[in-house]
Amino acid sequence: MTEAVSRPTLEAVAARAGVSRATVSRVVNGGDGVRAPLAERVRRAVEELGYVPNQAARSLVTRRHDAVAVVVAEPESRVFADPFFALQLRGIGKELTAHDNQLVLLLTEGRADHTRVARYLAGGHVDGALVFSLHLDDPLPGLIRDAGVPTVFGGRPHWSADTGAPDPGVVYVDCDNRGGARAAARHLLDLGRRRVAHLTGALDQTSAVDRLDGYRDAVAEVPGAYDPRLVVEGDFTPAGGERAMRELLARCPDVDAVFAANDLTALGALRVLRESGRRVPEDVAVAGFDDMAPVAEQTDPPLTTVRQDIEGMGRLMARLLLEGLSGGRDRERTTAGGPGARGKGVILPTTLIRRASA
Repeated sequence: MTEAVSRPTLEAVAARAGVSRATVSRVVNGGDGVRAPLAERVRRAVEELGYVPNQAARSLVTRRHDAVAVVVAEPESRVFADPFFALQLRGIGKELTAHDNQLVLLLTEGRADHTRVARYLAGGHVDGALVFSLHLDDPLPGLIRDAGVPTVFGGRPHWSADTGAPDPGVVYVDCDNRGGARAAARHLLDLGRRRVAHLTGALDQTSAVDRLDGYRDAVAEVPGAYDPRLVVEGDFTPAGGERAMRELLARCPDVDAVFAANDLTALGALRVLRESGRRVPEDVAVAGFDDMAPVAEQTDPPLTTVRQDIEGMGRLMARLLLEGLSGGRDRERTTAGGPGARGKGVILPTTLIRRASA
């Protein structure tokens, strides 16, 4: 066992700087009212002594923990296998680190975890929460609202207030799912394809519903292009893409183009097309959604897809939450969007990236 090393105290810093303990506390905790020369003496003493503030004591003064919970409503096996979550977490982590905040990752394997997550958030361990990948029947939004934790959501929310109108306190960040899907489907139609199919994502998520709507927008513009048999439900995973592609080929063997709801679904579809002897893009053109470089640039052939700024979306979610938190300190008066925040949604643009698959 190693002997514990005593850490410099607030009193030691005060003695080194020649100021009161209260003055040191105000400087360390970011308070106002300390003249610049005194503040500089305190900061120099902190550096010389290697003083590290006690977070628990600091929280009593500032009512802040400098920690943010990131709640992903997916099981661990999904989160660590899907590069989408890695990119979004990287963006969140960069923004929180830039503001000296800690990221606390919370995952939900099943229903029992919802109560655990809500209890943790209500316990005052974090200043706010970033929540994404919600499903239609997910109780998390209500549990988080009851916990009184300032929150920013990733993805267009689907829940409503008791009045049936969108909750005015909700702040969220999403991409233009419908517009991006419309652009992908139109591109396939512009190539002269007329049997354009769509392999959806999990339809209990708003992103999948919006992309399905965008696909329908595009095929509705071409007489005779829409056929409900050309829409097959997937789940945003490669295995789901494989299952959906096999079902599609059994239903409609004359399909000549596929718009997949995300790059992983497209990856599964490409495997099945290759197994069936169909050439891409000569026989079947394929487009995806997300433009995740580890997937889209390494498929065979490279994937035409809709680019969304996944990392940027994570950074913006974190930025909106931190801006809301800096606007006030009264947690009891906050809405789901943050202290004093009004409901708002930020929709980021998407871009069609053309590669060899379509």
